[in-house]
Amino acid sequence: MKLYYIPASCSLSPHIVLNELGLDATLIKVDHKTHLTESGANYFEVNRLGYVPAIELDDGTLLREGPAIVQYLGDLKPALGLVPAHGTLDRYRLQEWLSFLSSEIHKGYIPLLYATLAGQYVETAKPKLEKRFAWIDEQLSTRPYLMGDAFTVADAYLFALTDWGQASWLTSYYKADIHFEHLHNLRAWYDRVKVRPAVRKALRDEGLA
Repeated sequence: MKLYYIPASCSLSPHIVLNELGLDATLIKVDHKTHLTESGANYFEVNRLGYVPAIELDDGTLLREGPAIVQYLGDLKPALGLVPAHGTLDRYRLQEWLSFLSSEIHKGYIPLLYATLAGQYVETAKPKLEKRFAWIDEQLSTRPYLMGDAFTVADAYLFALTDWGQASWLTSYYKADIHFEHLHNLRAWYDRVKVRPAVRKALRDEGLA
């Protein structure tokens, strides 16, 4: 199995999940400007859309889109509980979270990450994103993780996205001016997730620690 990733991008999410599950995968770094891998291969020949993450399975099958990838990975080792069982309400709750993070948080960052091109739209996009994070903060007031007492793939996704706000290791390409000091539940959640061995290993592997 191969994971195509760009450091500090949303591909950090499946990277964390791979580590949580103890799955072996070859990490293939992609340059976000040239779309070349470290070996000089053209990433567009792997994924015509050009973005990460992408997982290439041992039989050559390619999976794109982070929410689908992390669910696939979690289902490889269901006993570890990173994804609830199919057909349960909790599974749909997980999909609800992944959809929210993808559409309301992940895409909500885009105008901030391309602020020059977005122009005045940033003035609308930033408050909306801040309100979404404030809502997440409220949800975390009653539980340690997004789904309850246990870490799931949704937490891995949120961790990658939260770092885009202000993490010191990010370049200006990924860094947006979003601050979380006043969101105490989110801050506590972030600190809780960051010390997990799987997260620390992913950060080290991507040169972010």
